[in-house]
Amino acid sequence: MTEPAEAAATAAKGGRGAQLKHTGLRPGWTTGACATAATTAAYTALLTGDFPDPVTITLPKGQTPSFALAVETFGTGTATAGVVKDAGDDPDVTHGALVRSTVRVLPPGAGVVFRAGPGVGTVTRPGLPLEVGEPAINPVPRQMMRDHVARVAAGHGGTGDVEITVSIDHGEEIARSTWNPRLGILGGLSVLGTTGIVVPYSCSAWIDSIRRGVDVARAAGRTHVAGCTGSTSEKTVVREHALPEDALLDMGDFAGAVLKYIRRHPVDRLTICGGFAKLSKLAAGHLDLHSARSQVDKGFLAELARRGGAPDELAAAVAEANTGLAALQLCAAAGVPLGDLVAAEARDQALLVLRGAPVAVDVICIDRAGNVVGRSTVR
Repeated sequence: MTEPAEAAATAAKGGRGAQLKHTGLRPGWTTGACATAATTAAYTALLTGDFPDPVTITLPKGQTPSFALAVETFGTGTATAGVVKDAGDDPDVTHGALVRSTVRVLPPGAGVVFRAGPGVGTVTRPGLPLEVGEPAINPVPRQMMRDHVARVAAGHGGTGDVEITVSIDHGEEIARSTWNPRLGILGGLSVLGTTGIVVPYSCSAWIDSIRRGVDVARAAGRTHVAGCTGSTSEKTVVREHALPEDALLDMGDFAGAVLKYIRRHPVDRLTICGGFAKLSKLAAGHLDLHSARSQVDKGFLAELARRGGAPDELAAAVAEANTGLAALQLCAAAGVPLGDLVAAEARDQALLVLRGAPVAVDVICIDRAGNVVGRSTVR
């Protein structure tokens, strides 16, 4: 377990107000944990007539958080409970969403059946850890719900044969700002989480989406994918290579996540496209390109410029430039191809991370308007 994960585990035991050690940040709960709590409360109510509030669940690593119920209703042969997702101090798009679970008893032997209610998506493309046509409730949350249904059944005389319909209020609208439409998850959000805990600023959901994007591209038979730092770089790649949407990976700042996953799940060709300044960080060996975690190294750019024929005076000016873009402009005016040099170095750094995986790589650097200011050959 990493130190942040350990801290999250400690905080989870402390309840809602606990904070992550060393950061002062409060962890939160995944949609999978919220759905499990709602399911546990709803099934308990079906068997006993009363909703436990708060409802306590056990997470995969043994933590036992409690959740207050925001919804408690009985229907014809059903019970529904709802939990408002608290993502802690993480900037999670689903923070504050109301996660509902409606449970209906099935005949003995039917097992546990999952349904997608309003706001939960349905899988429409292969390559995800769920079959096409299944509700987008990931394997770990499914197992959490099965385990808790079994415990409730054992404690209150049920058979454990139930239909669970998970819904998320406004989920279809929220999902438009996620990767779900591109991954072929339509109609709403995914019910996610492997530990039940949201670690603030761990960006685990984004990295997981990158991995699922690679899986979907491979399942669709794509042999050429592109890791892009944003929408402008996506447009550039489409213009340059006419790649379809499911071959575009919203890499953001997580170059390392793309490269490490493709190392284990290779494709024939990877194009990396992004802003010159960001990709200069990759060229310098950084795998996290966020401005809070890596900086443009203008001394490194000056050394590259020297390799490209820049005289000492120009190299010194590059080293003192205010921004990476300013360094690029200085070199362009002197006929030094700094953009191409950065692209080639970024490609070589990517190949080092790929460690001999059978993947050909090229890099395209752009300016803020999407103009190509540097490119490497494919290697």
